[in-house]
Amino acid sequence: MKASLKGRYENDKSTGAATVAFNTGDVRLRASVTDATFVNGPSLNGLSLAVEKPGFFIVDYNVPKKDFRFQFMNAVKVVDKPLNLTYIHSRGDKRTILDGTLVIDSANKISANYMVGTENCKLKYTYVHRGLMTFEPCYDLAKNSWDFAVSQKVYGDDVLKATYQTSSKNLGLEWSTNSKLNGNFKFSASVNLAEESKMPKLSAESMWNFDM
Repeated sequence: MKASLKGRYENDKSTGAATVAFNTGDVRLRASVTDATFVNGPSLNGLSLAVEKPGFFIVDYNVPKKDFRFQFMNAVKVVDKPLNLTYIHSRGDKRTILDGTLVIDSANKISANYMVGTENCKLKYTYVHRGLMTFEPCYDLAKNSWDFAVSQKVYGDDVLKATYQTSSKNLGLEWSTNSKLNGNFKFSASVNLAEESKMPKLSAESMWNFDM
């Protein structure tokens, strides 16, 4: 059995979540709660249940909303290159998303994400330079705009990432660190260059994983 605790802290609020998962054969059962489950006494708010077969499907059930979310994964070969396909459907908001990633080689891949029945479609190219630096330009067809992300591994598994969204002029900087002993941490800062004040928004996330 595995458990995880996650906290998020922002300028004006903080949130928390906990997850417990255990395997039964090749299927994983998972239960998650948020701080909304306990803030006003025990309740079903923030409670979700899931059944997962890694690499094949995930079925999530939002208990208070009585809403199902289905996710199916598959992989096929295209010109001897792996194409990873994902189908996601949320029953409550009747939203269907198709996602595909073509892995050209260990350093290059192309991905597409499309929300069925809308113009929301994103195309992304990912290039990993010597296993340390990653470049990710992304084109949003609905907004007719580009997003850019550059990340660099530092001090082992720590990652420094910078992002820029041309449509909103939002510039972001993120530092994430992973440690089996001390947990995983992520510190983020973002600023909207279109705003006159240009006050940065700060946030921090922490996660601890446990074997029970």
